[in-house]
Amino acid sequence: MNNLRVNGGRLWSNLMDTARFGGTEAGGVRRLTLSEEDRKVRAWLEARALAAGCTIARDRLGNMFLRREGRRTDLTPIAMGSHLDTQPTGGKFDGILGVLAGLEVIETLNDAGIKTEHPLMLVNWTNEEGARFAPAMLCSGAWAGVFSEDYVRARQDSAGTSFGSALAGIDAAGDQPVGAQDFAAMFELHIEQGPVLEREELTIGVVTGVQGMRWYDLEITGRAAHAGSTPMDARADALLAAAGLITGASRLAKELGGYATVGELTIAEPSRNVVPGAVRLTFDLRHGDDAGLEAMEQGLQTLISGLAPDLSAQLQQIWSSPPVHFDADCLASIREASASHGHKDMISGAGHDAAYVARKVPTAMIFVPCAGGLSHNPAESATVEDCSTGAQVLLDSVLIHDRRLTARAAE
Repeated sequence: MNNLRVNGGRLWSNLMDTARFGGTEAGGVRRLTLSEEDRKVRAWLEARALAAGCTIARDRLGNMFLRREGRRTDLTPIAMGSHLDTQPTGGKFDGILGVLAGLEVIETLNDAGIKTEHPLMLVNWTNEEGARFAPAMLCSGAWAGVFSEDYVRARQDSAGTSFGSALAGIDAAGDQPVGAQDFAAMFELHIEQGPVLEREELTIGVVTGVQGMRWYDLEITGRAAHAGSTPMDARADALLAAAGLITGASRLAKELGGYATVGELTIAEPSRNVVPGAVRLTFDLRHGDDAGLEAMEQGLQTLISGLAPDLSAQLQQIWSSPPVHFDADCLASIREASASHGHKDMISGAGHDAAYVARKVPTAMIFVPCAGGLSHNPAESATVEDCSTGAQVLLDSVLIHDRRLTARAAE
């Protein structure tokens, strides 16, 4: 098996082929969760998995589980996978690389006539991005027991469409209870979405964990007033207050070694000659440890409490994901598989389905570089060689882990 090699050209062809489902004029992909584009790429994946001899199951939230049998029927599957949905300004690699690399592992084993001891499971998690239905990693979270099915089904997009309605609209739900599928371990391949590997001229990131993150909605209410006749010192400008909070949160993040982002900001009843009376905005706070994350939240609360008396603010936490530390044995398999490649241990700054999966089963991640660290952008790019190497490390990690777990079971 040491000479077993993935077909990098086939993987690349699949990446380019699936990019047509939601492809944009800018060269990226807009494939929102449970959209018509999502339905089409799911059908493509099902057809390829069936052709590869896999059986297909879907749970009641549309998570897809594509199973390749192993020699042993008494062993729990080793899983691979990621997600197929994208951001509105998505690219060709975020998420789907991990799914298609898992497919490539299965097809490579088929080509060589090799069966693993454990069954293999290829997973597509529904709504990883959180772009259409917040929060992110919604259905891997439900699988891990973090969210209830009712909670997930009730999530609404900006048009008021519920997750449950959209799920039915593309007939994506299966009949399996959420969480019924079990894994012996899971490996997720992903582009880094940051510049570290490229800067250090390395090919593989051995991802040891994921930093914690919290999402908030904030509504600031001031007083709408005439832009030409209201003195500057008599205004209760909600947008100006928001600007102060945004810069203050950015300063806090730099001081505490974390990240603070405002990705959405909306003025209620906007008009060019009216002082904004109310605004709504989101905060995304991230840090590598719980104490740092808590300090960032407390700092934001302090900034809000310091607003002028004629302004009111309501901060609501809508999602929290604590820092995650991946499984030592899974990491050992990845390090062994990466021995002949330039690699380093690293923490993921972005959230991934693996963060929730790790609450339930042993899990780890593999990163490959993306150009300039750019992601969630139509210009997101990776090379044929790096994608192929990532898939090769995924294949080798799974084979190493299969042997490791089988030997342990025999002791």
